Amino acid sequence: MTAMLFMVVERFRDGGAGAVYERARERGRMMPDGLRYVDSWVEANLSRCFQLMECDDLSLLMTWIGRWGDLIDFEVVPVVTSSEAAAVVNAVSE
Repeated sequence: MTAMLFMVVERFRDGGAGAVYERARERGRMMPDGLRYVDSWVEANLSRCFQLMECDDLSLLMTWIGRWGDLIDFEVVPVVTSSEAAAVVNAVSE
């Protein structure tokens, strides 16, 4: 199976970013083997985080989400790179 990219939008609950960063300091990212963190960006007001994750087994992503679900509301969007999207559009238009 080919690795897929997922844009994960995290909305920090109640305690905001503080509780999330505290757990991350204590326990790390808590990712199962096979789930790869690519990069992340945090909204300037610290209310959301946008993470790009990669895996070839969706259950790994869901396991990771379950480990953080008490502090974060998640939105998961499967994405492709711009070059992959361009290749699809070019192939369709030929």
